[in-house]
Amino acid sequence: MFSLPQSRRGSHETSLPLSKPDLERYRDRDCAAPRLSRRYARLALVALLSLLSFAFFHSLDPIPQPVAHTLNTTHEDVHPFPPLYEAWHARELALPQHNVDLPFPEGREGRYLWMSNHVHASGWGNAMQELLLNSYVAYKSGRSFVFDNYTWNRDGSDYTDFNGHLIPSRIPFSALISGPTVGGPFPDGDPAPRAVAKEYWDAVCPEPTIISSDEVTRTLEADASAETILEAWVARLNATEARCVEIARDSEQIFPIWVFGSKRVLDIFPGFAASPIMKNFAWSDLVQSALATNLPLVTPPSVWSSVLARLPLLQWLLPARDEAIPERLDGLLVLHIRRGDFADHCLHLSKWSSDWNGFNKWEGLPDTFAPPPGGGWGENTPENTALYMRRCYPTVDQIVERVEEIRRTRAGRGLRGVYVMTNAKENWIKSLRERLGEKGWDWVKSSRELDLDWEQKYVAQAVDMMIGERAQVLIGNGFSSLTSNIVMMRMARGMSFESNRFW
Repeated sequence: MFSLPQSRRGSHETSLPLSKPDLERYRDRDCAAPRLSRRYARLALVALLSLLSFAFFHSLDPIPQPVAHTLNTTHEDVHPFPPLYEAWHARELALPQHNVDLPFPEGREGRYLWMSNHVHASGWGNAMQELLLNSYVAYKSGRSFVFDNYTWNRDGSDYTDFNGHLIPSRIPFSALISGPTVGGPFPDGDPAPRAVAKEYWDAVCPEPTIISSDEVTRTLEADASAETILEAWVARLNATEARCVEIARDSEQIFPIWVFGSKRVLDIFPGFAASPIMKNFAWSDLVQSALATNLPLVTPPSVWSSVLARLPLLQWLLPARDEAIPERLDGLLVLHIRRGDFADHCLHLSKWSSDWNGFNKWEGLPDTFAPPPGGGWGENTPENTALYMRRCYPTVDQIVERVEEIRRTRAGRGLRGVYVMTNAKENWIKSLRERLGEKGWDWVKSSRELDLDWEQKYVAQAVDMMIGERAQVLIGNGFSSLTSNIVMMRMARGMSFESNRFW
């Protein structure tokens, strides 16, 4: 039902081994090749060394500041509308587990869990954290997780107007991440059923049992932790004989934002991090290819490659770049700096004495935050508001001061360059780059300079996250779910506590 035609493959010519006469002929030809005399060889060597010396001393001159790529204009000229990711949707539909004839625990007798109440019209950070934990609930209950799309608009439209720009109403999750959550295999020996796409669920579960999340929520304390919520849901799902369970669309999310926004989320991490949901998590091929293309932006070049890069005629001397993405981007400091409408959000947080996101409040992290006393219902003191803005929406001066402070720490040893994850305008980025440049950083780059293709452009936040996840040191925003997810991923990867810092 869900099989797609296999793509045609081009024919490949096979090279036959050379015969002995052929080998003799090539050997004789090589031996007869003219050779340079020692004199000409010395002259060539002197010329080459002179050229390299010139290039080296020339390379000591200040390097002009990079100009941000005008990706939007180029893409709009070629593609007047955002991508719809048809190929990614097609690959999801072609997953091998979309087969009703498969034996239990998959196929027509399998057990499935569809959370139709998943978040929409939310930022990627909020959507990702819920997606992974929902997938974990399905895994713990022995059910196949039903995944949908990263959804901005549920009205069925292809595009949505967002601040005057068209964006895709839906992006397939497989264009953002890979692994068991979006249908990837579980490790050998793990009997868990694989995740399936919503379209397959519609076919294999035409009459699901619908459960309101209130059935479980009302049995819990108001401040129940994430692990307590997980255990309650696993018990509820295991208690029903229904093959196909749907969480009612109009009911509250299983893990509401109040859980992610507090330390209540932390106790689920040990089991979650040890599960295949996290251990087998990876970014999508689309995201990884974007970072592979932009590695020169976030990794320091060697002296030799810097010299040769200035000599087009000698480019052939450069070794082919290894496209493998390093597990850690040594020498790189990543800053997560939200601008624009985040100023209003930070003011709102101060008025309600809000706390940091849960995964930013691990015991052992060097930076902490507690809402200061003195605030009221929807209001706060000027001193408290200033503190919130410094920690949530720092000025350029405050950013530079904090960066230099972290640079002097043990975790900051060896830092050479800065990458700024930001939605700021280019003029603001330029002013920050100039100020940081005065402090002797080898390079300062930003999200605005990523070289992204048409499809990569709309998953750029995931590209930023992958860079932040692998940086030697991160300075993030404690109030941000995006930072919170990056810290969670860094902790799961075994990065040191000292390498995770906040404004």
